[in-house]
Amino acid sequence: MVLAEVREISTDQEIAATFGVMKQLRSHLAKEEYLEMVRRMRKDGYRLAAVVEGEGVRSVAGFRISEYLHRGRHLYVDDLVTDGSVRSKGYGKLLFDWLVEEARKNGCEQFHLDSGVQRYEAHKFYFRENLKITAYHFSMEL
Repeated sequence: MVLAEVREISTDQEIAATFGVMKQLRSHLAKEEYLEMVRRMRKDGYRLAAVVEGEGVRSVAGFRISEYLHRGRHLYVDDLVTDGSVRSKGYGKLLFDWLVEEARKNGCEQFHLDSGVQRYEAHKFYFRENLKITAYHFSMEL
């Protein structure tokens, strides 16, 4: 049983505390730029939530609630990662369930996330949580 809690992250100190775990997913991030980047993204609706146990961040998610013509009101997960040293201990599930409930509380009709094709273990988790592959995501470097 996980003895941890999910918290929405709001202060600079809390944001900074998520960096070590977020870096495991977003390895290109620089610690000295992370806080300012998150602050800028918050202006566009980006939010952070984390599973905290004691003083340690175990899992972190970046997400936003949006509305589009093609999918209505939805919660989109930008980032979802659990510290590699504590995976498969229930922290990711705790955070995932919190995100789904946050979507429901905010009147969302859908829940979305993209995941890199190389993240096989994450995909197993998403399938267990009843997510389905519903689209291909295409991109181009500019």
